[in-house]
Amino acid sequence: MLFRSTRGAMLDMSFEEAVFEGLAQDGGLLVPHYIPDCKDVYQEWRNLPFHELAYEIASRYTGDEIPEADLRNLMKRSYQDFADRQDPVPTKKVGDLQIMELFHGPTFAFKDVALQALGNLFEYFLKRKQKRITVVGATSGDTGSAAIYGLRGKENVECFILFPEGRVSPIQQLQMTSVPDENVHCIAVQGTFDDCQDIVKALFNDLRFKKTYSLGAVNSINFARIMFQITYYFWTYFKLYPKCDGKLSFSVPTGNFGDILAGYYAKRMGLPVQHLIVATNTNDILNRFFLTGRYEKHKVEQTHSPSMDIGISSNFERYLFYLFDEDSKQLKAAMDKFNASGSLEVGPALLTRARGDFLAAMCSETQTIETIRKYHKETGYTFDPHTACGVSAVEQIRAAMLPQCKQGQHDMVVLATAHPAKFGAAVSKATGDQPAMPPGLQSLHGKGTRFQVLPATVGAIRTCIETAVPDPTGSRNVYTLRHYSTGALAVAAAFAAGVLVGRRA
Repeated sequence: MLFRSTRGAMLDMSFEEAVFEGLAQDGGLLVPHYIPDCKDVYQEWRNLPFHELAYEIASRYTGDEIPEADLRNLMKRSYQDFADRQDPVPTKKVGDLQIMELFHGPTFAFKDVALQALGNLFEYFLKRKQKRITVVGATSGDTGSAAIYGLRGKENVECFILFPEGRVSPIQQLQMTSVPDENVHCIAVQGTFDDCQDIVKALFNDLRFKKTYSLGAVNSINFARIMFQITYYFWTYFKLYPKCDGKLSFSVPTGNFGDILAGYYAKRMGLPVQHLIVATNTNDILNRFFLTGRYEKHKVEQTHSPSMDIGISSNFERYLFYLFDEDSKQLKAAMDKFNASGSLEVGPALLTRARGDFLAAMCSETQTIETIRKYHKETGYTFDPHTACGVSAVEQIRAAMLPQCKQGQHDMVVLATAHPAKFGAAVSKATGDQPAMPPGLQSLHGKGTRFQVLPATVGAIRTCIETAVPDPTGSRNVYTLRHYSTGALAVAAAFAAGVLVGRRA
């Protein structure tokens, strides 16, 4: 399998090159040359263990770049730290919904499924090629901790995670900043998640810096993230329809469009999917697109579901690439317009096609709390606020009679993306009680933390990386007077602004 940029400037990249490239040099995202067609073989996978199913899906994209035995072993190791290795992604029936519980990994969030595997994949390739990598990622909450737990202690990897100061939950921040491994560097950015994401993209677009520090991506701009997430769509289908004789719809809480894009790939690969529902909070750039055809950036609002507090959905470009019939010139023109003006628009014909691929709904803050309260009272099951958005989206769409969900063999699945204990304030507001906290989260309290607080500028983050990344070869990071004076000025400015840099106990 070869990969190319959505914007057309990079063609015929290997899977390994795509994994390490992250963001393409023309600013586009990397996609496979084709989506594997598994309609005639997927039923043969229905009795496989999760890690073997993950192998079958991943091998369609890796081709012969990773020997079969190595890839099987990599996938098996990737789910060792889940609560139940035999069923790392269980499904529970709540009312007439099926809840896909994606929070049984080490950080209690859906991103563990992909990032445990991505960490092992990075380490495998780096050992094979005797290379180092500097991972730089932005997080609105769960990506950061999942990436850190997937990369902590990995050989030849330095990991820098940027998160918006004051805009992640206390538990999410503790999960990131309490990890003591020396290859982990947490940075609280004085801005929004979009600021963090813009800084990461700017660093990747600085081709000289990217090459010098061997930058790698853990955000869902990295196609491997999407590839690993495809697995749990098939897994859940086989559990609910072991005879492969029904259809599923999936409601996916999403901000960056990565998790639901994996569902789109699963459907294109042959999984019997009736509907894919885009569930947003009040930061609803995606919902507005499917309503109006206009993709327009608005100011980010802080909500009860912070992992979805995103103004630009970075993975949406991949979907637009397919919506535009893989026309890179058309896609590039649209993205250039968006980057210049903050908006792009598609015509009625394309909007009709897009609505055939996805349904969408927005969940307000009031609806989030009411959904948690209602299901907690009526069923005893507690949703986190992101999952509540997914449930609310189903209720709204059913009320509008859009999907005819009760015809034939069909189930509605809502992706539960995080453990409710990670968002105790919202859950407590809805139910009056703090959610039960699993031991893995309880143990975080009282731990020392380690992070930096820096301004939302590319220069500040670049200097931080240049200062921190070790150089065992002596071939880079040879600090000149300019480096030292720049570093000293940055530190002085930080302290002058009341910024705390270093350890917090």
